Amino acid sequence: MDLLQSYTDQNDDDGSPKQLTSSPEASPPRLLPSKTSAPKVDDTMLALTVANANRTLSKPIDPTQHLVAFNPTYDQLWAPILGPSHPYAKDGIAQGMRNHKLGFVEDASIEPFVFDEQYNTFHKYGYAADPSASAGNNFIGDMEALQKNDAISVYNIPQHEQKKRKIEKKKEMSESEDVEMELNPAEVDNPASDVWLMKNRKSPWSGKKEGLQTELTEEQKKYAEEYAKKKGEEKGGEKGEVTADKSTFHGKEERDYQGRSWIAPPKDAKATNDHCYIPKRLVHTWSGHTKGVSAIRFFPKHGHLILSAGMDTKVKIWDVFNSGKCMRTYMGHSQAVRDISFCNDGSKFLTAGYDKKIKYWDTETGQVISTFSTGKIPYVVKLNPDDDKQNILLAGMSDKKIVQWDMNTGQITQEYDQHLGAVNTITFVDNNRRFVTSSDDKSLRVWEYGIPVVIKYISEPHMHSMPSISVHPNTNWLAAQSLDNQILIYSTRERFQLNKKKRFAGHIVAGYACQVNFSPDGRFVMSGDGEGKCWFWDWKTCKVFRTLKCHEGVCIGCEWHPLEQSKVATCGWDGLIKYWD
Repeated sequence: MDLLQSYTDQNDDDGSPKQLTSSPEASPPRLLPSKTSAPKVDDTMLALTVANANRTLSKPIDPTQHLVAFNPTYDQLWAPILGPSHPYAKDGIAQGMRNHKLGFVEDASIEPFVFDEQYNTFHKYGYAADPSASAGNNFIGDMEALQKNDAISVYNIPQHEQKKRKIEKKKEMSESEDVEMELNPAEVDNPASDVWLMKNRKSPWSGKKEGLQTELTEEQKKYAEEYAKKKGEEKGGEKGEVTADKSTFHGKEERDYQGRSWIAPPKDAKATNDHCYIPKRLVHTWSGHTKGVSAIRFFPKHGHLILSAGMDTKVKIWDVFNSGKCMRTYMGHSQAVRDISFCNDGSKFLTAGYDKKIKYWDTETGQVISTFSTGKIPYVVKLNPDDDKQNILLAGMSDKKIVQWDMNTGQITQEYDQHLGAVNTITFVDNNRRFVTSSDDKSLRVWEYGIPVVIKYISEPHMHSMPSISVHPNTNWLAAQSLDNQILIYSTRERFQLNKKKRFAGHIVAGYACQVNFSPDGRFVMSGDGEGKCWFWDWKTCKVFRTLKCHEGVCIGCEWHPLEQSKVATCGWDGLIKYWD
């Protein structure tokens, strides 16, 4: 009851709030919050929307705004722009109506040609058509000039006016000629004077220039000779010499009393037996190269001659059976010879040099039959082993390509371009239908002959570059000299798998392209190494059979004699070729 009494009269007569009073005996007042079941509604946005609607209904649309957020009435859309928002008013431009550095510019629908016509007409004659006129017949500017010229523009001059101008131009030309006749003859003949220049002025399209120089002066001839010499030096190599192809015969006579050529094999040259033996002793040394020997090849099938490629730019062929002397020297390369390869019958051979040339030689006469070059260094050259394809040359180049030539026509017939590094070896397998190539990109690639698509790509993270590959005599296996000091064996069957059971190691060849080879019966594998030794392994057991200290320095090449089963030839960078038995 005390609480109710405190709420009875809260306002005095003057309207001021009255303090709540309670008796001391009363209990403390408790204010309970009011409760309602209706949800709370925020009416702030509603009030703003109503206010904006009332304001927009009475206010015209601002011409500067790009978006209208309500549906305007017809009166608002067509109401005149008044007050500070007018584009020509000072405040209107300040509010953002400026679209040009000079103020506000309205777009006009007028073609560029029409504008140019009226613009040029106004600047020439002083009048132009009024663009604001609806009919288009009103003009602005000099009305007297308008009547005088009959309201023509610069682009529609009448025919009689054009004729008049031509006549006036002819008069001017004739007057200038009359003036020239009166000019000083000395000035007319003086090329330094303006009068001479005006008189002798010719159009650049008037024809060919007169007085062309036919003969060179002495100074020009001297310069041309020096330039030709310089270009010849660039093509000839580092020394600037273009090496002439020549050959020297060192034997007694090129034909014997029966008329047989010096390259003819002896009739009694036959294999004594099929069993090969490891050589033990040195029987002969050929010394004639002034620098290291990079490769040796026995004469095919008979081996009575041995061909050697030297770093002294020379290729020499040596007698094996009889005198043991140098028979002929072939000189045609200007830099070291990298690789050599006989054709099937030995009557011709290929050489590849660091002078970027491949030469095809006649073994007997020493003449160069043909020369091939792509401008890149050939690292390996091979002829197709098929007897009917002895005109096909394949060369592995330093620009990652294997290039195929037809030597009859001298044309490049195919390019095998898949390797990522210089090509080191080309080895024919599978009855010469395919060939395997190795490269500095540490991979082996197998190709179908004539088709530049890789049919088998062998590349493993543990593989190293393989600069020398040989085929086993039974043609089922490839021996690849790997630069991690081991010889790996790959199958020549469809899958070209690595034979993990056969691995030949012990020699040091890292960094050298030492040749790997087989004995003719396939029982032994041999290879040179970087310390001048020649290593022999047993094919079945993969154990080292024998090592021979052959050369001072690198023993780069080794070849087993095709008929005499216990004889081996080696070559090294000491410039010697040694024959072992």
